[in-house]
Amino acid sequence: MKRRLGVPDAVVIGMGSMIGAGIFAALGPAAGAAGSGLLIALASAAVVAYCNAMSSARLAALYPLSGGTYVYGRERLGEFWGYLAGWAFVVGKTASCAAMALTVGSYLWPGQAHAVAVAAVVALTAVNYAGVQKSAFVTRIIVAVVLAVLAAVVVTCLTSAGADASRLDIGSDATVGGVLQASGLLFFAFAGYARIATLGEEVRDPARTIPRAIPAALGITLAVYALVAVAVLTVLGPDGLAHAAAPLSDAVRAAGAERLVPVVRAGGAVAALGSLLALILGVSRTTVAMARDRHLPHGLSAVHPRSGVPHRAELAVGAVVSLLAATTDLRGAIGFSSFGVLAYYAIANACAFTLGRDEGGPHRIVPVLGLAGCMLLGFSLPLSSVVCGAVVLAVGAAVHGLRRARGSR
Repeated sequence: MKRRLGVPDAVVIGMGSMIGAGIFAALGPAAGAAGSGLLIALASAAVVAYCNAMSSARLAALYPLSGGTYVYGRERLGEFWGYLAGWAFVVGKTASCAAMALTVGSYLWPGQAHAVAVAAVVALTAVNYAGVQKSAFVTRIIVAVVLAVLAAVVVTCLTSAGADASRLDIGSDATVGGVLQASGLLFFAFAGYARIATLGEEVRDPARTIPRAIPAALGITLAVYALVAVAVLTVLGPDGLAHAAAPLSDAVRAAGAERLVPVVRAGGAVAALGSLLALILGVSRTTVAMARDRHLPHGLSAVHPRSGVPHRAELAVGAVVSLLAATTDLRGAIGFSSFGVLAYYAIANACAFTLGRDEGGPHRIVPVLGLAGCMLLGFSLPLSSVVCGAVVLAVGAAVHGLRRARGSR
């Protein structure tokens, strides 16, 4: 594939994957779990995300190929671990795609959320099919719009008469288990920071671009999330945020800016579209890498001679996500996605631990903390998410084992 993306494009694609996913979809459920400890949960999720970002950036610079941790696991730990990482990513991120599509539907037309979700998937699959450069251009526009809406929310809430800084105080409702569960849910909001690593074959000068773009995208997004979380908490408080169907819309309404509500709803839809655009892009690239190694149908590895994109993988991912968007619900998709993605990054940290200094490896504490954090947050998620996620990973491992046994015979 052609190397067209520079540092600004990479940062924007990473931000487009993150901004919107947490603020418009996971903030409310996280507040329900953490209570007044929401900001601690956000900080904890950010620490784990930072470690994962550093590990992923070092690995992506060394292996600038499509597939992300699927490639790193295969090269550093062996075929099985690479396969398991790819399986976790494709399954988890496919669920993320469905969650973002449903977010679009719930903000644009709540009564027809599933139909709107399917239409959004079809439209963005067409954008990606046309070429990655067009995807990066559209993502720039989306990120700019969403940042403007979030800035309006922050200013409106913090300057309103109903804002009360005492609502930020940590009370007895904040428990260790609740904060950890909220951190796992909020990790869903940060998981897009390494999206550029899955586009390794389309980045110019990957050894320089990827290590700069990933932490930059993560840092900017964390600052935005922290500002929005503080602003909304000062108006709604932890309990109000936990029970809000549309937290940011409810916050500006509580701040006395009723006419801003439609703008925020439109911003939520646009933010989810930005995340969905980048998610479909990343899942299709990992699909390509696995298809090249015949862990998935080999025909999915084909690259279009004119547009330079893996068109068959794009269409296959779009079809599966459309089906899920028509049949699943939002909260279940978020929890299931978080478990799969945390498993994916746990393998990434294990790979980074094997890097020597001469290979550009991070300080050993980074992958150790990242691996431990991924495991802790993963098993702190709601029980249904943990059980479903573990079953899906076990099915993937069984499929790999059967395939190996058949090949040996």
